[in-house]
Amino acid sequence: MAEKKEKKEITIIDLPGVGAATAEKLKDAGYDTMLAIAVASPGELVELVGFTEATARKVIQAARNELKMGFESGEDLLKKREQVEKVTTGSNALNTMLGGGVETGAITEFFGEFGSGKSSVAHQLAVSVQLPKDKGGMEGMAVWLDSESTFRPERIKQIAEANGLDTLQVLRNIKVARCFNSDHQVLLAEKVEDLITKDKLPIKLVIVDSLMSHFRSEYVGRGTLSDRQQKINKHMHTLLRLAISQNVAVYVTNQVMAKPDTFFGDPTVAIGGHIVGHNSTYRVYLRKGKKGTRVAKLIDAPHLPDSEAIFMVTEGGIKDV
Repeated sequence: MAEKKEKKEITIIDLPGVGAATAEKLKDAGYDTMLAIAVASPGELVELVGFTEATARKVIQAARNELKMGFESGEDLLKKREQVEKVTTGSNALNTMLGGGVETGAITEFFGEFGSGKSSVAHQLAVSVQLPKDKGGMEGMAVWLDSESTFRPERIKQIAEANGLDTLQVLRNIKVARCFNSDHQVLLAEKVEDLITKDKLPIKLVIVDSLMSHFRSEYVGRGTLSDRQQKINKHMHTLLRLAISQNVAVYVTNQVMAKPDTFFGDPTVAIGGHIVGHNSTYRVYLRKGKKGTRVAKLIDAPHLPDSEAIFMVTEGGIKDV
């Protein structure tokens, strides 16, 4: 009896309206997987590839049909959640507050005043992601988009030594890119997927420190607010799409502004408005505590209760009090 032929796997070039030349254009624009095309908007393909809007819609719909992107049961989604990995922050209290650590497939935002420990957590995560899985790591690499010149290799060496790791190898496994303006930052975020899909680097963590620095300085006044928010929205969607499609953890730091008219409670709020707030899966507010401690408060999470964690920033990284 003849064996049943296996169904041929559909690739980008098999989509309607896509030939070899168009497939190359799609790949050059960063749409080199069926999922990347399926979650794209028709406007993006019209602008970047030169499709007509009708062709763009047809290509996107074909990719969605192939991936069976429709309704799923809660049970199916629960099984997908089992693929989520979590990287340790170095503090058990902070891990517990976050439901086990900073997770893949999501954007985790830490915001607070200068000196509150946002970049310290980033340095810790860049090392922690390289740890074995049984020690809270992912055995992967990190990408650091640096808009404020906060990355310090000396700090990485200290944390790596405290964890008994080869310091030079740890530094090699962190890819750092200095962002010179908001356009450059957006472009670099879009290029991260190439490092994973084309260069085959085992990247499991993307750090943006800080998210809003350039946007805040370049777009001044109410007249530019609309343009700024649209650009931030696109940037956040790029990061979220990267997190979901490549199953990586995205950690972003954010600045705060003071509200002088606040009479009760803390007068500081995160900048970026609702756009950043709605696109961040987890939001954590950091502030200085007593005797050199840091207090982290979980402000927003899909399934976790509001809670606090206290930790220390030590020479060897983030530790419990």
